[in-house]
Amino acid sequence: MPVFKGTVQSDYLKRLPAQLDDKQKLINFASSDFNSFRETLIKYVKANFPLDYNNFESSDFGVLLLEMMAAVGHIQSNKSDYLANENYIGTARSRDSVKRLLEVIGVRMKGPISAAANASITYSVGSVTSPSSMTVDAADRVTTINSPEDGGTLSYTLYKVNSNGTVDLTLASNDLVLEVSAIAGSVVANDLVLLEGSLVVETGTFTSPESVKTINLSQGPYVEKSAQIFLAGAPETEGVYIEEENIYFASGGDDKVFQVTTDETFRASILFGDDATGKSPSIGDAYTVSYRVGGGSRGNIAESTINAPIQVESSDSTPTPDSIQGTLENTSLATGGRDAESIAQAKRYAPLFFKSQDRLVTLPDYKGFANTFTSNYGSTGKATATVRRAYSSANIIDLFILERASDRQLRRATSEYKRQILTAIESKKMLTDEVVIVDGLIRTLDLIVTLTVDKRFKRNEPALIQSARNSIESYMNIDNTDFSEPFIPQDIIRVLLENETNIRYATVDNVESTITVGFNEIIQLNNLSLRIDYL
Repeated sequence: MPVFKGTVQSDYLKRLPAQLDDKQKLINFASSDFNSFRETLIKYVKANFPLDYNNFESSDFGVLLLEMMAAVGHIQSNKSDYLANENYIGTARSRDSVKRLLEVIGVRMKGPISAAANASITYSVGSVTSPSSMTVDAADRVTTINSPEDGGTLSYTLYKVNSNGTVDLTLASNDLVLEVSAIAGSVVANDLVLLEGSLVVETGTFTSPESVKTINLSQGPYVEKSAQIFLAGAPETEGVYIEEENIYFASGGDDKVFQVTTDETFRASILFGDDATGKSPSIGDAYTVSYRVGGGSRGNIAESTINAPIQVESSDSTPTPDSIQGTLENTSLATGGRDAESIAQAKRYAPLFFKSQDRLVTLPDYKGFANTFTSNYGSTGKATATVRRAYSSANIIDLFILERASDRQLRRATSEYKRQILTAIESKKMLTDEVVIVDGLIRTLDLIVTLTVDKRFKRNEPALIQSARNSIESYMNIDNTDFSEPFIPQDIIRVLLENETNIRYATVDNVESTITVGFNEIIQLNNLSLRIDYL
């Protein structure tokens, strides 16, 4: 058996063809698939072993061996390409790869976000005289319904709105004391908010001697911005830790901050500072963690979908406080729910975050920050920024935002959401910048589309219409559009012809030419009507 006596050259591929010996010239180093490898191996055997082997019928055992080696080469080539691609954010396709690459630059892929809805509690006066308040026990703050979308379970946690318009996010494991008013023989508590997600409360004690301490939460998927941490035995103002996107941007070792990291299933871990970048809890400190699991677009339910009994205690009830049964109702749409951040979204906005280094200096900085901002009361759907006035010493920046109502719909941001995003901006912007939150404008669009289809597919008409509807709605999804982008009817036709193989042609009947919008406007699909013409 011949023995290989050569050496492997590290710069083999860099050598000029003239420097290669005759045998080496027969090797095609550009081969990357099975057929190319097979052809290269056969050529090599024919040239170097013409007398030893000359049977290249597909049924021959020798050809079998060559094809096995070609198959191994194909697998290894694809694996090498895959691994190379997964090492760069621009070419990575796996969520795990994208997640790990973003963590290197201090960016975390965001998990699901809760929907939020206004709510009220009502009960008949009965024997209650001039009540001043009602109390909802912690155990009764969570209401469960069947999802109108898929029939699965949806849970909503009840919070109250403070007099200044902010949502009271003190530990959700506490009882809720509500101010009430008497209306037409009923006692009503308004200024309530329902946030989607099952409430989970966990307790424990820090025992690790390491300076960087962690808490691994037991349930998932973790709802963004829902974690609340309180150290037992400490005054409330001193025992509460605040969530930061990245604790390494904390101002000092005395800051009571934590950072959330998540795994592939969006089960979360709480990461504390090391007394240099955020205060580290001490060994023996007892803690309580309150958080929600769930989230996603399926939580965006219609008004009055929740109409459920709830036990309350009144300040003036008889005979016993726990004997009063009220009715909990969502008095508005539940909006803002969003599924976990997609790979495309992460790739789009992560470079902007890294470029800004958690500072807001340029207009792209403001736009990138606002587009990725999430709170415990919803998330940004779209944002853009412009300089209203520029002075030598200061700028007035208009930040146009629209809040996400659902995967396809935007809405004007609530006052609470505007307050939260302004608070987040305050610590990151330049001192000389003045930021004004402005409502973006929504241009609603009704579409009437005619599909031309072969009459052989007439029996499949409902499926054809639904498939075409899905293609158009996916194309018009708010993640695929932006402020100032025009609507081009030909794009709808192109999308339908590319995605729907049974459609011969399509026309947009009610829009003849391109629709342009202003820099602070965005086009949003409203009603979509589809009909079919058969050939």
